[in-house]
Amino acid sequence: MPTYDYHCEKCGKTFELFQSMKDEPVNVCPKECCQEKTWGKGKVKRLLGTGAGIIFKGSGFYETDYRSKSYKSGAQSDTASK
Repeated sequence: MPTYDYHCEKCGKTFELFQSMKDEPVNVCPKECCQEKTWGKGKVKRLLGTGAGIIFKGSGFYETDYRSKSYKSGAQSDTASK
């Protein structure tokens, strides 16, 4: 489930909520997140997030990025001899 950032216009608090992508956005500042002494039911606005998706492109990303230098040099000499 993704994390969404919200900002309350009344109490000024910015908070995160774990919600399903199918859930409707929150319209009122949750009681447990509100900074007001008495829950003010402030209007909240969902903030734009940058996302956290990881995309692996290309074949063999592990071999080309995380192998030791000795392994890479041995693999290059092995392919060169073929």
